[in-house]
Amino acid sequence: MLSRIFTSALLGVEAYTVQVEVDIAPGLPSFTTVGLPDNAVKESKERVKAAIKNSGYYFPADRITVNLAPADTKKEGSGFDLPIALGILSAVGILKKEVTKDYLFLGELALDGLIRPIKGALPIAISAQKNGFGGLFLPEGNAEEAAVVKDLKVYPVVSLSQVVEVLRGGVNIPPYRPSPISEESFTDWDMDFMEVKGQESAKRALTIAAAGGHNVLMIGPPGSGKTMLAKRLPTILPPLSFEEALETSKIYSIMGMMPKGKGLLTKRPFRAPHHTISDAGLIGGGQSPKPGEVSLAHHGILFLDELPEFRKNVLEVLRQPMEDGIVTISRATNSITYPASFQLIAAMNPCPCGFLGDRKQTCSCSYLQIAKYRSRISGPILDRIDLHVDVPRLEYTELSDEGHSQSSKEILRKVMRARSIQQERFEGTNIYTNARMRTKELKKYCLLNDKCKEILRSAMERFNLSARAYTRIIKIGRTIADLDGSEDIQEKHLLEAIQYRSFDRGPLR
Repeated sequence: MLSRIFTSALLGVEAYTVQVEVDIAPGLPSFTTVGLPDNAVKESKERVKAAIKNSGYYFPADRITVNLAPADTKKEGSGFDLPIALGILSAVGILKKEVTKDYLFLGELALDGLIRPIKGALPIAISAQKNGFGGLFLPEGNAEEAAVVKDLKVYPVVSLSQVVEVLRGGVNIPPYRPSPISEESFTDWDMDFMEVKGQESAKRALTIAAAGGHNVLMIGPPGSGKTMLAKRLPTILPPLSFEEALETSKIYSIMGMMPKGKGLLTKRPFRAPHHTISDAGLIGGGQSPKPGEVSLAHHGILFLDELPEFRKNVLEVLRQPMEDGIVTISRATNSITYPASFQLIAAMNPCPCGFLGDRKQTCSCSYLQIAKYRSRISGPILDRIDLHVDVPRLEYTELSDEGHSQSSKEILRKVMRARSIQQERFEGTNIYTNARMRTKELKKYCLLNDKCKEILRSAMERFNLSARAYTRIIKIGRTIADLDGSEDIQEKHLLEAIQYRSFDRGPLR
């Protein structure tokens, strides 16, 4: 007695089809699962056996062999419970084999036969649609995210007995229809830049960062508003497109972090890991590789507060994803690539005590202490951060001022105008912002007149800038020109860009 049931498994952020082959043969009672199952899959035999019996169906006292094909790829998770149970029921004749061949099945079984949600429903649904399956049976709790995929019938089920009755024709359940996503959900924030008093220069820098997709480092004493500013940056970023929302939601789906009742993430992610995080936690990894914080921040913000407090080896692993927008984790058996196109926003104090350059409080740190503190951030990491922004302490008059401050919506309109210019400029390429320009685009879209070249030459010599810092300044100048609606980069745009490289001017200035 042999049966085949189709299910799916995850490899990185993609899913692939798995055949669950069940063979029941005479012999001493046994239950063997092969095909590189992990511990959760091996333990499924106990859940499956109890669920079948408690659902009122016959469980054979024979030699049961379950093969998960392809057999050379490791299978993880508890989503194989339901297809294994259906395979056994099909092998003993309770289900007809032909009724299951056009569907994918996945779900974790409770001992009483109820079906619990699993991770990765969204990429599995995408895979099912691409491979031409007629429908997908999955837990009711995963229906909203799976139903986002068009042209795929999603059947939410709550128990093993319900699935069996549907397949036998005794019960009919309609395909799930997802809840409509309102446009307001992409822009409805409970924070606003209007709430930030003063700090107009920092707001200007963050506007430039949002318009061009640039990385930012904010330097200022404790309580000056660095974290407050960073948390409000997503409110002035363009809303997620459907494709961006789908890419980001896939990552959250495989991690089991999708908000309850939502099929797609509607807001750009904001991730703020603690400075005690490991390099694997930040970049991804582990024995069975999982996405890290850089991937969870895909198409959003990665905020590193108290940047020098992060371990140096942790910060150094950011180099490659900041440049390439992807993370590749290699193991002996396979290599997995996760998307990691994020915008880095970092904050730090100017010195260990936090009051270097403060107008009110005197710094108590020695030159050596300050140099050691700042040396925790390597030159290559600083080079990859486009804008270095001073965030000074606020005076009483600024805090108590009740005058009008620009709202997030007003700033967003400026950002969207600049982004539309970039969209038109880079049409037909895989570049969407000025920050991602390569050498070819720099030569084509960032032509400098003689005065601009002289300004840049002088800055290079005075501040001993690296080649990477040189290109970053030009990219920032291009973004400032876009915000001004200027076709060419002018001297004022380049001068403003240079002032955002404060760390290049020396460690104690």
